[in-house]
Amino acid sequence: MLHHSFFYGIALSTVFLTMSHAWSEDIVHVFILSGQSNMVGAGEVSSQLSRNVGKGSLEWLTENPITAPHYQHLRNEDGSWQQRDDVQICFFDRRGPLQPGYGSTQNKIGPELGFGCCIGDTFDEPVLLIKIAWGGKSLAEDFRPPSLEGKTGLYYTKILEHTKNVLRQADQLFPQLTGRTFLLEGFGWHQGWNDRINQSFNNAYEHNMIQFIKDIRRDLKEPALPFVIAETGMSGPEEKHSRALSLMAAQKAVADLPEFKGNVAFVSTRDFYRPANESPSSQAYHWNNNAETYYLIGEHMGHAMVRLLKNH
Repeated sequence: MLHHSFFYGIALSTVFLTMSHAWSEDIVHVFILSGQSNMVGAGEVSSQLSRNVGKGSLEWLTENPITAPHYQHLRNEDGSWQQRDDVQICFFDRRGPLQPGYGSTQNKIGPELGFGCCIGDTFDEPVLLIKIAWGGKSLAEDFRPPSLEGKTGLYYTKILEHTKNVLRQADQLFPQLTGRTFLLEGFGWHQGWNDRINQSFNNAYEHNMIQFIKDIRRDLKEPALPFVIAETGMSGPEEKHSRALSLMAAQKAVADLPEFKGNVAFVSTRDFYRPANESPSSQAYHWNNNAETYYLIGEHMGHAMVRLLKNH
């Protein structure tokens, strides 16, 4: 199972992917996480007692007896948040070891935390997450891939430019990783709201997503780059709106295409919804700011990515 690497400033190499210590000690596994505001992340880190006595915050999750077993690993014995030196993250001008606080503010998380913990636990070698996300962006316009008619989306171009810039400067941005080979291993996508609320964007979503994947792979010179799509399921299992249902169906349909079998995965997210009375807010389009939701989305994206990598 050959994996062809993509990186800048370092000679191309080809390596065998296994899950059992067959990697060189001199590599870094690189993953892009992109999308709109729910990839940016709105999950509350600190408990605010005025908001449902702190329920749904990351702090509350690590202290509540029911949820703590799944989240205690995020904190040190003194109660501080653990930093993962084996997983580095770059979110535009914010970078460093993975820890809570890489969401829209330093008191927020997105899917990166669960994803990074899962991927970091999978590999012995270092991991780098390149998070590239902006709120309020559509696939039909802002991320519009160049193979479609019409103007290429500005934010499609920004994904490419930022990825290339980070990898070119990786030795300077992450001096502890100097001299290693940075291998682009996968792409995680969590987006959909701005297409979900527009009927014409909604109708075109499946086709646009197909072309987005193909164009990203072509432009990053990774023809089979593993790609994980996290469902835009922020209204939970009870969602009834026709546009919401059709967009989620389109996301799943992309992953079900025969040409994408084994290299594109769909992650259902509606079961990760937590109601407002168990969350820091009632802001439904941001998953009620529930940190558990964002963590679980990322964690399941990570599990899906690992399965794709085993087949890559």
